[in-house]
Amino acid sequence: MSQTDTPRADCTACPHRDTLRAAARCEPGDRCLIAHSGRQIERFLRLNPEFAVGCLQDAFWERRAIAVRYAPVEAVRTLAHDTDEAVRRAVVTRLPPEELAAFIGDSDREVRITVASRLPPTRLHVMLGDPDYLVRQHVAQRIPHGSLSRLVHDEDREVRKEVARRLPSFVLSKMAADADPDVRAIAAARMLPDDAARMLDDPDWRVRLGAVERAPLDAIRACVDDEDQDVREQVWARLNEKRTKDTT
Repeated sequence: MSQTDTPRADCTACPHRDTLRAAARCEPGDRCLIAHSGRQIERFLRLNPEFAVGCLQDAFWERRAIAVRYAPVEAVRTLAHDTDEAVRRAVVTRLPPEELAAFIGDSDREVRITVASRLPPTRLHVMLGDPDYLVRQHVAQRIPHGSLSRLVHDEDREVRKEVARRLPSFVLSKMAADADPDVRAIAAARMLPDDAARMLDDPDWRVRLGAVERAPLDAIRACVDDEDQDVREQVWARLNEKRTKDTT
């Protein structure tokens, strides 16, 4: 936005004209509380946070959302049911984690994603059944390992990929038959060696490549003539590494 396009409020209608502006605590087009510009409001409240509480009931949603960042938590609680999702997201970032249960069923997925990123991991099991895959993906990134198995068969592959990245190696065999090759490839590259060996004949080269990195050397010898060049090269790299160690 050029300087000529920068929103400028009418200072003649501003109650701070003779006080804050005179003290250089606001500046039209730069730091302004009454402008319809999130950037200017943010700059103003950053310098003058004492005005945040007075903005929490403002008609302009962006002014309320920005004010949440600077107002005391006690005042922020009054906006827990604000009609605007951006305001509620801001509220969720300020409240203590133990007060976030009320937002688990919020209608906005970004609010619920923020909740999933802040709830204590031991309480995330209540969000395992969220209808939005992005929320479940965030849950999968933080939930304790003991609860991850409940997402092994999630309907969305992005969720299952997160599960494959975090499940302990000794239970990754549960994902050996996943319908998505990306999921199987992640799992194969982290499995216990004997489990990875059973993935060496997978129809997808990415899965075989991951398995070659983990399977025992005796097992990967059967893949020296694999149809995929990357798989063959990884097989020979591991075998040559073994030969080098044996000769030193």
